[in-house]
Amino acid sequence: MDTFSRITGMVFGLAIVILGSCIPIAPAPTATAKVKPTQEAIPLSSRVSLTTVSMREEGASPRYIITGQIPRLVGSEDERVVDFNNKVEKMTQEEIQYFRDNVLAHMSATPITSGSSFDAQYVLVYQNNALWALKFNFSGYTDGAAHPFHYSMTINYDLEQGKKLSLEDLFAADSGYLSAISSFCIAELSRRDIGFYGGFEQGAEPMEKNYRNWNITRDGIMITFDEYQVAPYAVGPQTVLVPYSELQSLINPKGPLALVAR
Repeated sequence: MDTFSRITGMVFGLAIVILGSCIPIAPAPTATAKVKPTQEAIPLSSRVSLTTVSMREEGASPRYIITGQIPRLVGSEDERVVDFNNKVEKMTQEEIQYFRDNVLAHMSATPITSGSSFDAQYVLVYQNNALWALKFNFSGYTDGAAHPFHYSMTINYDLEQGKKLSLEDLFAADSGYLSAISSFCIAELSRRDIGFYGGFEQGAEPMEKNYRNWNITRDGIMITFDEYQVAPYAVGPQTVLVPYSELQSLINPKGPLALVAR
């Protein structure tokens, strides 16, 4: 190899080395870690489940029996869950205590029939997202009475807000919702063969006490009228479902029904 070829080869090789050192090298790909959702990111209602606590109490003087099914949310110690559990427990225990104070306290130690009784049951009427709607059915018998008695109570709870809802919370201010609900219920009850116009009309008038028992459902607001409220005892309690279509213009667009009634 002559001197020119040797020098040319050296220069060419050096150029390749320099050029190679200037070419950027792509970084090696790195794995991206998947972020697990935190407890706070999961809706509270998705972290809990509804269970039942059973209770039974008996006595011999006077003779009586008390039974009950009390709902309880489990799966979280969040203060909103605790508040819900406290409220339903308090509601049930207050009704049991009322029975003790106003029925058992006046009973003779010697039973007339088989004694007195009281029972508390509940039904989960509706649950979706943060909304929990429950209906409590209470029944009892006073020793020696002609027949047993029945009545109901309801609770509608927004678990995300940690709040027991009132009927007013569902509707826009000054919407006249109570009159609208009352008008629908009166029209519906008047079509039933229950003796509504036999002196029971006042039980469906637009007064808060008449519409104390209500539940959110998938299709509308369910109103429960206890026995004797809108019909004789023999007919039993009455329920009326007021469709959301009848209430659409009255609903608070930022309230708890905004998503349910769409």
